[in-house]
Amino acid sequence: MEKKEIPTVSMFKFFTSAAGILKNPLPFHHSNFEKHGDTFQLHLGFGRKIIFSRDAGFAEYALQKNQKNYKKSPIQTQDMAKYLGEGLLTAEGELWKKQRKLIQPAFHKKQLANLLDSIKSAIVVELDKIRTDQPMDIFPVFNDLAFQTVVKSLFSSAVGQHEINRLQYITEAAQKMLVRELRQPYLGWWFRLRGSIQKHLDLTEEARTILKSIIDERKASGKREDDLLDMLLDARYDDGTAMDEKQLIDEILILFTAGHETTSNALTFTCELLARNVEVQEKIFSEVTKAEQESENLMEFLRACPYTQHVVEESMRLYPPAYFIDRVNIDNDEYEGKSIPKGSSLLFSMYEVHRHPNYWNNPEEFNPGRFEQTKTDAYYPFGAGPRKCIGNNFAMYEMVMAIAELIKRYSIDAENSAIEITPLITLKPKNAVLKFNSRSIESK
Repeated sequence: MEKKEIPTVSMFKFFTSAAGILKNPLPFHHSNFEKHGDTFQLHLGFGRKIIFSRDAGFAEYALQKNQKNYKKSPIQTQDMAKYLGEGLLTAEGELWKKQRKLIQPAFHKKQLANLLDSIKSAIVVELDKIRTDQPMDIFPVFNDLAFQTVVKSLFSSAVGQHEINRLQYITEAAQKMLVRELRQPYLGWWFRLRGSIQKHLDLTEEARTILKSIIDERKASGKREDDLLDMLLDARYDDGTAMDEKQLIDEILILFTAGHETTSNALTFTCELLARNVEVQEKIFSEVTKAEQESENLMEFLRACPYTQHVVEESMRLYPPAYFIDRVNIDNDEYEGKSIPKGSSLLFSMYEVHRHPNYWNNPEEFNPGRFEQTKTDAYYPFGAGPRKCIGNNFAMYEMVMAIAELIKRYSIDAENSAIEITPLITLKPKNAVLKFNSRSIESK
């Protein structure tokens, strides 16, 4: 195959665009994709380069076809791991394989069916907080909903509200600190001097102490709740041993982080899109009303709501919470004539892949109906390959139930003209102010 050079964006352009990149890097990346093609490299100085790509075939190659030659970047395996420990999200190599094999059965659809009632009860409690008397920012509601859902699924009712509030505060504080470190690496010395990093490391130790207490109480009680904690305590490696306490706490911290922020982002963006598409709201309402009448349990209900699921899928196409997927290649590699030296940093832009006109008809249009057909290979809301998010089914069940319950209760109007975003570690919504109107008794 003919050798191809990867186009390079100069260090000068990077530095002259630094202020805009810090605020929102997506326009900068988009202009480079439009100018240089679907793969380019950004020169950061001192010999450092990052390869950016919106080539779905390249993403599939790195995440699936040749995944053994690609590992996660130090952003997750080091920077994030110092706050969360070595769990499924941050571990690599043999530890990751061992943990994935151990934990996978807990997230099987049959096991998740036992958690649906807990998920539904957490959703109902949080949606009761929605006000209809004035416009409100919906993100805090969904942020609490997603965290409470993870807590109830993990611990049932065996944890107090004070502990829940503290765990949520610590989880979110550690995420914010990590964002500051990644966005402003040149201030690392200042963060250390001021004690900011140590302060947040101390907070995560507090979270570990809370979780240890919950685990100890469960073990001492001898009572089974058949929740995720019981499933994790029951899990056994090939040699018959269980997870040690440190590893168990690492995995729980990962579940809090991965299972809460991305879901709250996705639910908020879904509501933003629904507020601007009244006909879609009404289709969901009709489907949900019929499904409730004809379903005997929540799993049947979920199967009876395919359109609601397509709405969530389309929302995550336009606004994928994990809007970049990072990898580093272990050995020299080549893709379609492009040389990839070992140790290259690669960032696959799922935001761009999901809006690429080569893969999607009218890609900027919100059209849930597109998912009624065969799904494209250019769709990565939960990643792909062996490291695809283990909680993808859990997240979809939660989000479909949340949107169904929401639309059963309310119609939604937009207050702002445009949907605003804040690209941090995940793609977060900004100023998600919406107006909720109670549906009449007659319509229910």
